[in-house]
Amino acid sequence: MKATLLTLLAITGLVHAAPVKLIFDTDMGNDVDDLMALVMIHNLQKRGACDLLAVTVTKDHPQAAAFVDAVNTLYGYPDVPIGVVRDGAAKEAGKFNLLAAEKQADGSPRYPHDLKSGADAPEAVALLRQTLAAQPDGSVAIAQVGFFTNLARLLDSKADSHSPLNGRELVARKVKVLSLMAGAFQTVNWNTRHLEYNVKLDVPAAQKLAKEWPTPLVWSGFEIGVAAAFPHVVIEQDLNYLTHHPLKEAYVLYNPPPHDRPTWDPTAVLYAIHPDRGYFDLSPAGNVVVDADAGTVFRPTKDGKGRHRFLVMSPEQTERVREAIVQLCVEPPPAK
Repeated sequence: MKATLLTLLAITGLVHAAPVKLIFDTDMGNDVDDLMALVMIHNLQKRGACDLLAVTVTKDHPQAAAFVDAVNTLYGYPDVPIGVVRDGAAKEAGKFNLLAAEKQADGSPRYPHDLKSGADAPEAVALLRQTLAAQPDGSVAIAQVGFFTNLARLLDSKADSHSPLNGRELVARKVKVLSLMAGAFQTVNWNTRHLEYNVKLDVPAAQKLAKEWPTPLVWSGFEIGVAAAFPHVVIEQDLNYLTHHPLKEAYVLYNPPPHDRPTWDPTAVLYAIHPDRGYFDLSPAGNVVVDADAGTVFRPTKDGKGRHRFLVMSPEQTERVREAIVQLCVEPPPAK
């Protein structure tokens, strides 16, 4: 009787699932889809669907963290902790992180924020350890949409003041799922072996994580984001409610419309927060091996006990995913 009542309450919306405790690991600035993903997170957080515990950055340029802080602040979450990679793979400035330093005509910041440089942010692995240690066991979802550097280093981390566990033990205890945008698992432009950017930039880290990460991993392959590309007309017409909208400005700086940008990173975030909404199907269980040339090979297991799966979308799911991403990206930030 009790279970039936809870089911009815859930259907009628009177009982809400607990917010997903989320860590977002991003190479912000290397593509505008990272920004789409962060905007989605904030708008889902506003709805109570997730709780953004921290953002860690794998792009080793000081403006990347500053831009993340600017976006967090605009969407009403200025105190989300931000950690940064040291000696990371991508050190160039990027095409749109410079927006963090832009000024209004009167000299005031276009996007106010406190963190002016990644040099002033904590190192990512230390922040990851601190964040995970403070959470209940088996409660944290991680969305990794950049390089594998931070999370691979986390696996190698030693016990510290935050936890007596080493990195692998800490991950095994605290993380329930890792949803990552990386690799390719279906044919891309007739190529059955597409070498995906997030893997290529730090192959040793990708190999380590694929082999040693102790919790379930769900891969959003290159083909998924391409299929659900973001309509450029949305950028051109639907974000004009702000004089300066970071998504519109970043999209134009990265690659001006008309072009539909693939939604690689948003798909990984959508799965991490709403894995049970039917947006995606999953492959059978198996294991992903990362080759030396950055190829990702999925091998299903006969017993169905592998830790790895990858996302699959039907044409109908593709349209649902695209529309969900669009609506979550165009939702305005809170009024000041």
